Amino acid sequence: MGAAEPVVLHRGNEEEKMEEEENEKKDEELEDLEKGEINNINQESVQTHPPNGFHMSRMQRLSATNPLRLVINNATRVASPSPAHPQPRPSSSSPLHQQQTRSFTPTPQPSVATLNSRSYTNKISLFLFIVHMVLAIGLVGFLIFKGVQGLIGEGRAQRREKRVLKYFLPQVEAASFLSITLAFIWQKAVRLWPHFMVHFIIWSSFALTLAAGILLICFQRPATDGIGVLFIAFSIGVGLYACWVTQRTSFCSKIFIKALEPVSKFPDLNQPTYWMLGAGFLWMSFWILAVIGALNFYVPPLIIMALVLSLAWTAEVMRNVANLTVSRVIALYYLRGMQSSTQFCFQRALSHNLGSACLGSLFVPAIEALRIVARGLNLLEGEDEFMFSCAHCCLRVMESIFKCGNGWAYVQIAAYGKGFVQASKDTWDLFSKRELMVEVVDSDITSAICFLTGVCSGSICTIVVAAWTSTVHRGYIGTLSVLAAFIGYLMTRIAMALPHACVSCYYVCYAENPDNRLFDKTIPDRIDLIKSGRDVVVPTPRVPRRFQ
Repeated sequence: MGAAEPVVLHRGNEEEKMEEEENEKKDEELEDLEKGEINNINQESVQTHPPNGFHMSRMQRLSATNPLRLVINNATRVASPSPAHPQPRPSSSSPLHQQQTRSFTPTPQPSVATLNSRSYTNKISLFLFIVHMVLAIGLVGFLIFKGVQGLIGEGRAQRREKRVLKYFLPQVEAASFLSITLAFIWQKAVRLWPHFMVHFIIWSSFALTLAAGILLICFQRPATDGIGVLFIAFSIGVGLYACWVTQRTSFCSKIFIKALEPVSKFPDLNQPTYWMLGAGFLWMSFWILAVIGALNFYVPPLIIMALVLSLAWTAEVMRNVANLTVSRVIALYYLRGMQSSTQFCFQRALSHNLGSACLGSLFVPAIEALRIVARGLNLLEGEDEFMFSCAHCCLRVMESIFKCGNGWAYVQIAAYGKGFVQASKDTWDLFSKRELMVEVVDSDITSAICFLTGVCSGSICTIVVAAWTSTVHRGYIGTLSVLAAFIGYLMTRIAMALPHACVSCYYVCYAENPDNRLFDKTIPDRIDLIKSGRDVVVPTPRVPRRFQ
């Protein structure tokens, strides 16, 4: 009995200590609850199951003193106690707490490019375009006022304006209606019969420009003779180009067929094109009235030239707005498998990405034109080493500029909200990282097909307007022929933004993720044929090695 009493007293002391600790724990929890800092019991205790990212290789050995205790990374862990007897939370200064903090610190993940950027791109170019539109609207309104003022006045100005309204305005409006009709016909035909239309567009552009040039020469007037010679010279160049790219047309047809497949999944994908063409027609109507009003103001040629440049930039921006809308819808379909809202993408193109559309519309046509000229010069061979070294130097400069500003950039602008220059560089880097991808996209003739489609519409409008004007007022044939060609080209280019954007998305999204199940073997087969030498690729003129 005497030996058992100390044991009973010792157990009583332990129970009193445990009760005191439980009371202190409850008081601490009540204080934490009042402060809003209470945590879940499961988070306080050490879990028996390993957390996410836990590797079984970290269970190195069992403890030598307790088989139920695991030694993990030189730190021991025990099964969590029951809720009736919670363990006190280790202090932040204890070694166990420090080891747990280091063990469960999340590793930083690489940043992923967002597809929902809300920042405005290329704000300076956006500001310049808005200022340009304000000035253009003001100038057009003022010139329309001058035209009305001259029309209600007396004298020679009134007679001239009445003659212009009677024999000049109807043909321009007819050219606008005809160009819109042709634009939808060309786009629908390319979507339905891409294989046939690629060949048809190339050779019909040659035939139609040649026919328009011959018709204008037949009128035997100085103005029409000069314009007719230009049409014939251009047709000869188109014919040579058609012979040069004959071997590329088959692959271009395959790309059109594959790239246009997602269009059927978005029934409203053409609505931005409708809106842009409608806005273009309305602006064209006011624009031609301003041209008529410019005849009653100072230096009409300079004012008309400024109006022409303004119209060209505005129409190009409209085309690229449609391009950005389609590019975002198709790019998100390829990259994320999403069916985006066309209306939302259209609103985004008109707001956040409008600055990039303005900058690209200003520089891409000029860059591509100068690049074509530089490559054309390098097709020639000669003995004058100095002249051709200068030509090769110009080509190198244009190639460098092309990497910082190209039409492929619109895909990444639409998808990731990048600026125009950054998107151009990133897109070309994507092509450069893929084997022979630069050669594949460099030999693509989609842009040329869309350009020649506009040429076909312009030539048709020229033939119709010239034949009509010859029966009412032969003095306006030259001016109306050029104006009809210009209007027909611009309107058709807006409509052809849809197939052009689809092809661009196919190339760029393939370069970003070639393992996507939405892509077939069209591009890999092309690359394999180029590597094996079984596919004859017409080389694009580049800088010879001796000049590099």
